[in-house]
Amino acid sequence: MYAALWRVLPGPVWLRIVLVFVLLTAVLFVLATWGFPWVDSIVNNQEVTVGSP
Repeated sequence: MYAALWRVLPGPVWLRIVLVFVLLTAVLFVLATWGFPWVDSIVNNQEVTVGSP
């Protein structure tokens, strides 16, 4: 999969590295902004304290 992505990206190697960094940053931003909060609202998180006396 990574090899296919690398072949699809245009330009020389330095530009491909920059594009991969930008795409990775965008994916992480979208996940942190909308993905993880959405999953957190679905998952039943219980308040658990470890080591409580």
